[in-house]
Amino acid sequence: MSVFFGNDPFIEAQVLDLVNRERSHALSRREWKHRLAGYGYSIRETTRGDVVETLPHRVAVCVLPAKLSA
Repeated sequence: MSVFFGNDPFIEAQVLDLVNRERSHALSRREWKHRLAGYGYSIRETTRGDVVETLPHRVAVCVLPAKLSA
């Protein structure tokens, strides 16, 4: 897992690419979340949409686009 500070668009793009790739491999939302946990990320459902966070410190990385949230 990489450590970063601030909102770096390059890092966000890489994380979203990983999330999208793992979503295409997973058969269910539960499996998708489990696969992301293996990379050190989690998905938290909030009122403003799903947020990708780091594990175990739960630092927000980025908000998921609507097409990935479904």
